Amino acid sequence: MLVKDLKIKSGFDELVLEIVSKKDVRTFTNYRGSGKVCNAVGLDEEKNEVSVTLWNEQCSEVNEGDKIKITNGWVSEFQGTMQVSTGRNGKLEVLKK
Repeated sequence: MLVKDLKIKSGFDELVLEIVSKKDVRTFTNYRGSGKVCNAVGLDEEKNEVSVTLWNEQCSEVNEGDKIKITNGWVSEFQGTMQVSTGRNGKLEVLKK
């Protein structure tokens, strides 16, 4: 799948991205508990950009320059920006460091 084919509030089967930037890791606490979150920017094979939300252990597994594959992911929107993540049931795999 490509970034241009994603739809907000929808799932997707598979998305491969190259991580071109990664922001600082933050901690959070909410009604489900606490953890870590980090935002990154990824490019698909056509160089279309999308924001990537990394959760907990993903924050340390993914670095700038990595190629990642998100399977069974989720598309959301935050402050007008489309974001992709593994959601509740997805999987993130680092393909190349």
